[in-house]
Amino acid sequence: MTSQQYDAILARLYEEGIQPAPGLELEVCYGSGDKMKVSVLFDSQEAFDAFGARLAPILEEMKLDPGAPEFLEVHNVIRRGL
Repeated sequence: MTSQQYDAILARLYEEGIQPAPGLELEVCYGSGDKMKVSVLFDSQEAFDAFGARLAPILEEMKLDPGAPEFLEVHNVIRRGL
């Protein structure tokens, strides 16, 4: 995915009221060129699943295949100013 594709997806998510997604704690887009990646932190698997169900049709419409998500258990999160 390119940064332009990510920005287009994000714009659609905001236009349709999907972002900020309920339960979303953090989203980071990183990388360069056509190798951009996104990591998200949700407060529950259910919140992620609900977001994914709304994201999938947008990705399909844009002909983008996100691949299979990788799920990792979070041990700790440190935030400045909270």
